[in-house]
Amino acid sequence: MKIEYKINSLISTDQFIELLDSSGLAERRPIEDRACIGGMLKNSNLIISAWKDKKLIGIARSITDFHYTCYLSDLAVDKNHQKSGVGKKLQMITQKHLGEKCKLILIAAPDANSYYEHIGFASNRRCWVLDREKKICAKTN
Repeated sequence: MKIEYKINSLISTDQFIELLDSSGLAERRPIEDRACIGGMLKNSNLIISAWKDKKLIGIARSITDFHYTCYLSDLAVDKNHQKSGVGKKLQMITQKHLGEKCKLILIAAPDANSYYEHIGFASNRRCWVLDREKKICAKTN
């Protein structure tokens, strides 16, 4: 059966959790916190999904202003469909829906660096992360 790609289609929390698990991304996402996972879906403003036989097999979940920056927060493809072009197609459709000057930004899973470089992304050392349990330091010099 053919893979169907959808833009901003309704995805349930359970479908998303199942995909995160089947893709290997669950180890880096709070799948035990259904409210958090549901909020991740609800507050994304560009979601491209891939479906096969009514089953969610891929997702590119983004937060964007559509003009300058798009943060691709999740790219997940079911392990049974990885290396078949689904992930690349999800990103291509995402990029198609962005303005011509809008850049695509993501934080790669540790094992995915070579994949992103291979499809045209450039590495950027300027990314900074502040974990939730850390607080911004008020001390200034």
